[in-house]
Amino acid sequence: MSSTAVPDQVVLVVDFGAQYAQLIARRVRELHVFSEIVPHTVTAAEVAERQPAAIVLSGGPKSVHVDGAPILDPGIYDLGIPLLGICYGAQLIAHQLGGHVGRSGKGEYGRSILSVADGSVSGLLGPDPAPEQTVWMSHFDGITDVPDGFVACASTPQAPVAVLESPARRIWGVQYHPEVGHTPGGMELLGRFLHDLAGCAPSWTMDSVIDSSIEAIKAQVGEGRAICGLSGGVDSAVAAALVHRAIGHRLTCVYVDTGLMRKGESDQVVETFQRHQGIELIHVRAADRFLERLSGITDPEEKRKTIGEVFIRVFEEAAGGIEEADFLVQGTLYPDVIESGTGEAAKIKSHHNVGGLPEDLQFDLVEPLRNLFKDEVRSVGSELGLPDEIVWRQPFPGPGLGVRIIGDVTAEKVAILQEADAIVREEISAAGLEREIWQAFAVLADIKSVGVMGDERTYARPIILRAVTSDDAMTADWARLPYELLETLSNRIINEVDGINRVVYDITSKPPGTIEWE
Repeated sequence: MSSTAVPDQVVLVVDFGAQYAQLIARRVRELHVFSEIVPHTVTAAEVAERQPAAIVLSGGPKSVHVDGAPILDPGIYDLGIPLLGICYGAQLIAHQLGGHVGRSGKGEYGRSILSVADGSVSGLLGPDPAPEQTVWMSHFDGITDVPDGFVACASTPQAPVAVLESPARRIWGVQYHPEVGHTPGGMELLGRFLHDLAGCAPSWTMDSVIDSSIEAIKAQVGEGRAICGLSGGVDSAVAAALVHRAIGHRLTCVYVDTGLMRKGESDQVVETFQRHQGIELIHVRAADRFLERLSGITDPEEKRKTIGEVFIRVFEEAAGGIEEADFLVQGTLYPDVIESGTGEAAKIKSHHNVGGLPEDLQFDLVEPLRNLFKDEVRSVGSELGLPDEIVWRQPFPGPGLGVRIIGDVTAEKVAILQEADAIVREEISAAGLEREIWQAFAVLADIKSVGVMGDERTYARPIILRAVTSDDAMTADWARLPYELLETLSNRIINEVDGINRVVYDITSKPPGTIEWE
């Protein structure tokens, strides 16, 4: 049983391996319609059972002509559910329904000019579309002939059919990417599809999320008691606030001090939640226990699973003093679920609150944020009245500094990383970049290099600086920090942190990297 509230009105985003699949889902939500990502292997029977309000087919990196190219169950086209194909999704519509997708010999990438066909009447483009519009293209193949019953409404220099539609079949397609900011009228087009053509009501708001989540929590927990693993971060804080709103004093928060937290974090958590939020809080000091279990473990997945298992065992022990605590509240988010491997996505890494839980877990999970992206969680937190220092706190991994220390984890390494990380946070704050940077932190590498300090040879570890910008952690770009800030960070870390003689900066985006190093 789950406390995750799913609205009756759902738009399914079918993922064909596009880097923008998550962005499409977020754009649908920004238009106040709930969306979920499903794999392209979803069957017509599964879709019919879900009864979605609409379906969006994402783009994808393959050609419809190559062996093994992903396809859609043809029965889905016959369900009568409004359907929009984007890029590969549009080509697939043409390919599967009797049109033709060819290769012009020249791809089309970046900005292009969309020309609306003379006399075209298009519900997707609107009643009075501009004859020429700027759109963002990323394709090599192109639709050359539409299936029977479809009309071509627009073209670009390299796409003879850039918009196709069949109102009778309630199927539409665009060769370009309306979900990206580089297509100026993209959101308006998505809005016309969702609101006008599919009839979706713009009713999914943060207020509705809160109301439905509270009702779902009440239904799941009933008259029972729950405990929450409170880390002090925004995810667990918002999850705790939602559950507290639903069941009041029957929630007890447990803060497990793993010894892997940021410098000064434990004191801040206790102060904020126990004294100011009025939530019952149990503070468990378990640093020695975590470090003992982590001794000698270097594999990232094994680290995460070990931390997750010890975390739960500590919870179970703490719950022994809480009468009839059968429920465990977690701040699991949608990106956590996707990255940990589901039917929708291959496994990237397990998250301690998804894939790292022991099989013999003694609690029923309460996960009110499981369907939300990070920016949506922040909005919920603000609506619930949580302070900005919690709502806008930078994300922090559940396993803490244990996955920012490459190699085995020791008390000495944790102390080194805590000092370096504190400097990073101080300087990012002093530069006024806290709201612009999604995450900024330090990583301690498992190597040593030669250096010179005070005319003497050193042989010490490097600190890797990582700073990224993102909206929801599904994709991220490395932050272009000012050189002066990087210089300050390097000088302070080398001069103030023992055991460090070199600082480097990670300029890898996600993908191909992940935000965290482990």
